[in-house]
Amino acid sequence: MSKSKLGISGREAEVLALVGQHRSNAEIAAQLFISVRTVETHVSALLRKVGVADRRALAGRAAEFEQVEDSGVTAAVLPAPLTSFVGRERERAALRDAVRAHRQVTALGPGGVGKTRLALAVATDLTHEFTGGAWFVDLVPVTDPAMAGAAVARALRLGEQQGRGLDESVSAALGERRVLLVLDNCEHLRDGVAPFIEHLLAHCPNVTVLATSRARLMVPFEQVFTVPPLSLGDDAVALFLDRAAALGWPVDAEQSARVHEICGRLDGLALAIELAAARLPTLGLDGLSASLADPLRLLVGGRRADERHRSVRAMLDWSQALLTAEDRCVLRRIAVFAAPFTAADAMAVAGSAELDPIAVADGLARLTEQSLLTVVPSPRGTRYRALETIRQYEREELAAAGELDEVLARHLHWCSASAGRLIAEPAATTHDWQRAFDAVADDMRAALAWAAALPERRSDAYGLAISLAQLAFARNLISESQRRYEQAASLTDDPVAAAAALRRAAEVAGCRMRGEDMYRLYRAAAEIAVGAGDSASSARDLATAAITAYRMSDTFAQPVAAGEAAALLSTARELAGADPAALAAVALAECGVLADPGEGPELSAAITSTGALDAPGSETAVPVAISRARRAVDLADRTGDPFARSAALDALAAAQCWAGDIFAAAETTQRRVALLSAMPHTPASALEHVNALSEAAEIGIGVGDLRGSRRWAEQLRDLPLLAERGDFATSALLVVDALAGNLDEVHTASGRFIDAWERSGRPYAPSLAPAAAAVAMTHGLRGDDVARGEWLAIVDTLDGAPGHRFAYRAVFAAFVLLDRRQPDQAWAELASEPDALDERAIWIWRHWYVALRAEAAVSAGHPDARGFVAAARTTVSGNPMAGAIVERAAALLDADGGI
Repeated sequence: MSKSKLGISGREAEVLALVGQHRSNAEIAAQLFISVRTVETHVSALLRKVGVADRRALAGRAAEFEQVEDSGVTAAVLPAPLTSFVGRERERAALRDAVRAHRQVTALGPGGVGKTRLALAVATDLTHEFTGGAWFVDLVPVTDPAMAGAAVARALRLGEQQGRGLDESVSAALGERRVLLVLDNCEHLRDGVAPFIEHLLAHCPNVTVLATSRARLMVPFEQVFTVPPLSLGDDAVALFLDRAAALGWPVDAEQSARVHEICGRLDGLALAIELAAARLPTLGLDGLSASLADPLRLLVGGRRADERHRSVRAMLDWSQALLTAEDRCVLRRIAVFAAPFTAADAMAVAGSAELDPIAVADGLARLTEQSLLTVVPSPRGTRYRALETIRQYEREELAAAGELDEVLARHLHWCSASAGRLIAEPAATTHDWQRAFDAVADDMRAALAWAAALPERRSDAYGLAISLAQLAFARNLISESQRRYEQAASLTDDPVAAAAALRRAAEVAGCRMRGEDMYRLYRAAAEIAVGAGDSASSARDLATAAITAYRMSDTFAQPVAAGEAAALLSTARELAGADPAALAAVALAECGVLADPGEGPELSAAITSTGALDAPGSETAVPVAISRARRAVDLADRTGDPFARSAALDALAAAQCWAGDIFAAAETTQRRVALLSAMPHTPASALEHVNALSEAAEIGIGVGDLRGSRRWAEQLRDLPLLAERGDFATSALLVVDALAGNLDEVHTASGRFIDAWERSGRPYAPSLAPAAAAVAMTHGLRGDDVARGEWLAIVDTLDGAPGHRFAYRAVFAAFVLLDRRQPDQAWAELASEPDALDERAIWIWRHWYVALRAEAAVSAGHPDARGFVAAARTTVSGNPMAGAIVERAAALLDADGGI
């Protein structure tokens, strides 16, 4: 059935297509420039119109509606060539067969031979055979091999998933989909493209890669297809005639022999023939023949290259000879741009005392007319770019003119100024800002690579690396941000600046959920600081490293060696002296350990070794943990450092929860959220903000403040940093809506949760298990035991430790069983005394557990039901949700005449 017959609107059709590509709601919202909530509404409507039960089924049906009616052809994500593809029928068929037969094919040949156009023609031919689409990735602007995967992710409109790099994010997104990926111009990025392709093919069994390159990629399973020059008898002449006719200069049939001669002298290279045809209106066939016959203009002026490039160089030497000196200067100077650029950009970089900036703009127009530049339309205005072959040639011309270093220095200055403007823009998350960054990012990376290799430019390189790290984080390229901060640390001789860069790198690593990197980087910063005589900063870094060892222990690939973190904390205590910030950091590390008795036994031992307090778990440990947390808050307040205050409040809330005072913990967490909400978006604030919102939503559930909890959960859901972690982003909201009875909202949001979790590889993640259990409960309340069983299986995968999941699973199971009037089974789920459960197991669920236990006791006719109700009233006092359950149980008890 067609979309129109089902009443699917145009916007809904766009959403449906992206659901079929397994995009998260956040990704869809970003691509369509709408809110996540609007996407959720569209998905809910589509579920109803298409008639499927869940998002996975909707994605499975999406392909049916993506097809063009009456044709069965799926639209390709390929650039539309501005000119027709001429000839090459034999090569086209052979390459098409090669792509069908092999998972990785490299179209190999020299620059200008026509590899890209042939690859695009073949991809277009095969689009209908790849249900996941055919995607084109232009690698020309990319200068850093490590960014090859990022370029692919950008073409696929993917962001980076928390806890994994962009290469892994791409393979997770493509998964089982049948996709053709065209990677164009790989030769300068082989060190990055080869491992990317190898990883992709290993993890995505239905992906096929068609690459174009001047050299083999040397990856397993590579099938090389050599692209020959155009055949002189047919295709070369046909191409020349086609392009000449397009210019309004058709060639008479009797002149075909002259055309054949010209094409022969150009060795049948497509780019050379196209450029020659472009000269026809100004030179005519006679002029073309004469120019090609003149060895002084054609070859002598140029330096020799290897044989396979000889004809392209000859063509470019000839093209140069036909330009004015001023236009030659413009062309070689704009060759430093790695990506498309504006006229203003060219004026800033190419202009000089001897070349008026206005002349640069005029030269761009003339060079475009001569087919030496192409115009690239963009939302931010007209841009220009040189073909890669021309760009490489002109870089050599720039060096020969003795201008390379001077122009590269101006390009570096332009990149630094562009970075400064982007940093100064207030709306760093808007789509206009993102497009502006994307337009200059490759140039920044190229300029940084040049400057970093020159000792005299290290200071400039350091500044640009810091700026690029900051901008990459704002663009949500967090792995690159970490790498650039580390690079900046290596580019400066100032120990203060180097240590600061490493701390920023550590903060970004925390946002990536890479505890091991965070630990390593704080230790490295501490080493630099102590070497420079800054004991206080070293103490802060060591204390932070120590607390990271247990606070983020589940993100370490390998656990920290026994006693190592304790030794760091001991050293930090010695180095702290009387510095308030250092003392606050040490106190924070100590109280953090005490507030979580199940973690960091070595750290706990280090704290208790003085005999000042008992071991964690003893009766005195709880008040001491709270006392130390309050001291940490006081010390942090004295420093005025908002991050220290946030971390100290986090430790205090944890200690209060451990003590069972969840209302105090809720108040403390709300103070923390308010503190962080007023702070600018930085790596440090982002990590704290995510953690604070998550804990505020959880503790709000614990005290029955579902309205406040939902507000914080929605803020968590909409954070840009979590766009690729829909499972974590929606986890708190799923629990809140399930407890509030918003079953439709749970049904809609669970699609984003399951999509993101599956794309992440279905990891073990106990913190996500309550959300899955909440979804299971909603299916149970609707009577769908099949779906409930599927989600309970997900709970088992997320959290396989029964004791750890006991309280929340018992709560959600009891809701279903009591709704089904099965009180005996509900009582069996809740039979354990709450005080007998591990504090980490009952956590925020104590009030809900106690209230439902009282209701189950009454409904099951337990002899001590009245005692359970009375005890529950005391426990849940102040909790409106749990209190309502207890009063419902009391009313039922009174209606039955008491027990």
